[in-house]
Amino acid sequence: MTNEGITIVGSGQAAFQLAGFLRDEGYVGRIRLIGDEAHLPYQRPPLSKAYMNGEVEAEGLSFQTLDYYARRGIELHMGAPVVRIDRAAHLVETADGERLGYAHLVLATGARNRRLPALGLAQPAVLDLRGLDDARGIRERLAAAQDILVIGAGFLGLEFAAVAAKKGARVNVVEAGPGLMGRAVCAVVGDAFRRHQEALGVRFHLSTTLGALTPLTEGRLAVELSDGQRLEVDLAVVSIGVLPNVELAEQAGLPIDNGIVVDAYLGTADPDISAIGDCAAFASRFAPGLCRIESVQNAMDQARCLAKRLVGQPAAYDAVPWFWSDQGGLKLQIAGLSTGADEVVLRGDVEAHSFSAYRFREGELVAVESVARPSDHMAARRLLSSGARVTPAHVRNQAFDLKTLLPAAPAVSPTA
Repeated sequence: MTNEGITIVGSGQAAFQLAGFLRDEGYVGRIRLIGDEAHLPYQRPPLSKAYMNGEVEAEGLSFQTLDYYARRGIELHMGAPVVRIDRAAHLVETADGERLGYAHLVLATGARNRRLPALGLAQPAVLDLRGLDDARGIRERLAAAQDILVIGAGFLGLEFAAVAAKKGARVNVVEAGPGLMGRAVCAVVGDAFRRHQEALGVRFHLSTTLGALTPLTEGRLAVELSDGQRLEVDLAVVSIGVLPNVELAEQAGLPIDNGIVVDAYLGTADPDISAIGDCAAFASRFAPGLCRIESVQNAMDQARCLAKRLVGQPAAYDAVPWFWSDQGGLKLQIAGLSTGADEVVLRGDVEAHSFSAYRFREGELVAVESVARPSDHMAARRLLSSGARVTPAHVRNQAFDLKTLLPAAPAVSPTA
């Protein structure tokens, strides 16, 4: 590589990890990390939980101090997003006019929140939660809010709903689908979390959409629901999923398919450009077609995989996807991807909120959703990674130890 080295567009988990892993793997060239936000690279998962309830402050979210980047020779260009890629000249241009070269470019551009149609979102009481500045604004309003509306029953919205309810607010969640976390979990798991959240005081309006938002006095809003109900709230938080940030790649002529399309080694159609993290769409043995995974695990594992390739140790990306969500004291852990799953087999005590849902696609285990069963989750990751043949009959036999299906470890020859 030339002395322009590696330029990373993005400052989230994948970008930060890649810069560090490159140094760990012995890369001595130039590393630039370009971030949209002025903050040092920071963790996002705590924003809806530990930061929101005051357990951690903003400075505690940073991955590392400024001194860390200086010591490791990682150049930070924060607060000015990249607006154009010049593939022919091997340059990126930032919003403040800076032009930075690269020998290899990595797009770790992440994702942005989906926005609702024009329903009065300019109102100061209507906020969405993606970055630190969003979370700071919501936390400030949360301190005085008594009536809160959460729009969307995905992971992040539900995590925030639980925090708000535990703080004593009256929380209503509006969800267009028939259940909670419908794109990620089976109905039994979604229902368990609904009952748990209802015990915290959260009210749900499922299969329901928003009508008009009307400003009232003192910053309150009147919200009309599609079922005819009318709510008055101090704060509305929008959490209806995300869209991958693919515009830079698309403008540069790279293939897009619900993400920046990458191969098994995380490379794009341009041999000098790779993509990782929330923005990357790739083929996986754990799902049909291309998939795009929004998780800390995926960001870290793809960063590690790409770092090795960029220092001459290529290996295909094949990590088991896994996720988690903490909602008011109840933990969900998922291993695998349930896309296209057609059968569910349960183990454990559903009523006690301690069980796992094993998801099968055409008789093959593709995902395990564990509610307060960490040992099931760890075993599931090992089973999926090994390719062990797990059948619905195995799971239905509650006395059968699924770990016995794991391949035997290879024998180790005694040393002389």
